[in-house]
Amino acid sequence: MDTKTTLRNNWTKEEIEEIYHLPLMELIYKAATVHREWHDPSEVQISTLLSIKTGGCPEDCSYCGQAARYHTDIKVQALLPTETVIAHAQKAKDSGSSRFCMAAAWREVRNNRDFDRVIDMVKGVNDLGLEVCCTLGMLTEEQAVRLQEAGLYAYNHNLDTSEQYYEEIISTRTFDNRINTINNVRKAGITVCSGGIIGLGETHRDRISMLLTLATMPKHPESVPINALARVAGTPLEDNEKVDTWEMVRMIATARIVMPSSMVRLSAGRIEMSETEQAWCFMAGANSIFTGERETLLVTPNPGVSEDMQMLQTLGLKPMMKKETCC
Repeated sequence: MDTKTTLRNNWTKEEIEEIYHLPLMELIYKAATVHREWHDPSEVQISTLLSIKTGGCPEDCSYCGQAARYHTDIKVQALLPTETVIAHAQKAKDSGSSRFCMAAAWREVRNNRDFDRVIDMVKGVNDLGLEVCCTLGMLTEEQAVRLQEAGLYAYNHNLDTSEQYYEEIISTRTFDNRINTINNVRKAGITVCSGGIIGLGETHRDRISMLLTLATMPKHPESVPINALARVAGTPLEDNEKVDTWEMVRMIATARIVMPSSMVRLSAGRIEMSETEQAWCFMAGANSIFTGERETLLVTPNPGVSEDMQMLQTLGLKPMMKKETCC
């Protein structure tokens, strides 16, 4: 288009609050308009997420079934062999994914043989022509540089929630720790994937505050996942109420308006959403979904690849097959 909504990094909380609380249909219309200015509305990026090391994490994130201190049914799994991960990546590519994300349940990256193996995985997936993403916990600038040199395209490190509410959810690291890792990723020249989770018990103001932090970064995250809490039995948040779909739509639409160039990813929680509900999220500006083998997203249920492809066909959408500069 000839004109686009201007990218801004000087949003105020009041401005985002006003957008967030617009009447829902007006909000969706504005978000859909911005989406069409910056993106092809018929394309949805299919991103595959694989847990390369599962469970046994020393953190106490209240939502996470991989925390060692919670009694869940999730089995601890050591770091997968490199050749197994590459095979998963090839299968993901063959199924229509253009992005492959590897997740390890670590508090932080350590300079050891496991990290060396992850470097080899990154190189192997990059050789397949996929966008390579990792989420490995806290990261130093030097470690980020190693990943970038291996071909890492994106690093995921979610804020989870607002700075004000953060300590209610996690006590084993600080909000500033997350910001520091994101800054290290930026310095290394890797694109940033950072969003959050709704349904943790936070207020609307917490959600707005989280979006404010993201939207006022010197450069917006190229990728912004919006997750609905996946309630895992055995975690402190297992009895939280299911997130209302319209709350997801409202968050996605607001993220789209304040960060127009970013990929907004409809992430965890899709298993509890109908095809119609997911369609509203796409209308509100979501242009990526996560899929996973065995119909899981890390360790929680998720729609299967064939089910997702059928949904896209029904909605007249198509997988994004080539790399985009916006991640």
